[in-house]
Amino acid sequence: MGKFCQVCEKGSMSGHKVSHSNRKSNRVWAPNVQKVRVMVNGHAKRLNVCTRCLRSGFAVRALPSGSNISVEA
Repeated sequence: MGKFCQVCEKGSMSGHKVSHSNRKSNRVWAPNVQKVRVMVNGHAKRLNVCTRCLRSGFAVRALPSGSNISVEA
């Protein structure tokens, strides 16, 4: 499952590449998708998430599970 965001369901878009002489050829624009661990219903899950969802806070990254990091609120 390549270029598809599992949070906002953004996928690839198609269109034309236009040359200087105005010839058209097909091309595909793909979103910037990263495979990250995010929190889903209180559990860490690995999802394909676009960088816009990461930046906007729609997907909250999960902390590493095997590390000795203490989080104080």
